[in-house]
Amino acid sequence: MEVLIIYCHPSDNSFTARVKDEFIKGLVAAGHQYTLVDLYQENFNETFSEQEYTREAFYNDEMSISEDVKAYHKLINEADILTFIYPVFWTEAPAKLVGWFQRVWTYGFAYGNHAAMKQLDKALFLVTMGGDLNELVRQEQLEAMKTVMLEDRINERAKEKEMIVFDRMSRDYPNREANFERFLKMAYQIGNNL
Repeated sequence: MEVLIIYCHPSDNSFTARVKDEFIKGLVAAGHQYTLVDLYQENFNETFSEQEYTREAFYNDEMSISEDVKAYHKLINEADILTFIYPVFWTEAPAKLVGWFQRVWTYGFAYGNHAAMKQLDKALFLVTMGGDLNELVRQEQLEAMKTVMLEDRINERAKEKEMIVFDRMSRDYPNREANFERFLKMAYQIGNNL
């Protein structure tokens, strides 16, 4: 399997970075191929330009697409599985990832009558958060995030879609260290079992 990883976190010294590393170790152990896109390391420009807005708002596929977006389109169509790894910031993905979808999910590629994006075998979201999913408010937030990412952004673009959340990772959570080890093993197993 060819796995495209879209990773989005501003710090290399984070729990999210460790989840990414363990997931990749699991992929490699299982014999999968992967490509890693680190949006912060690439200094991805998440700003939706006026030209991009005009192209999308008027469904004008005759207007040009920037070279960086074309490169992402190619990577997506070469992948079998698309994996997003990121933290939750204020009940949302980081701004770079939100902007990535706005710029990369273009008319004529991700949607439209003749969308060129292939249907992926799977879209997987590995999400870290400080909150506790045992709290009702966090469960409601998770459902909202799933609606946005799985039902809107992915929709029918993948045969399978899944969001896995590594919760209770805030620095003040009393069992954070136990969760740390358990979740890293889990990330490895997820990569190993794809």
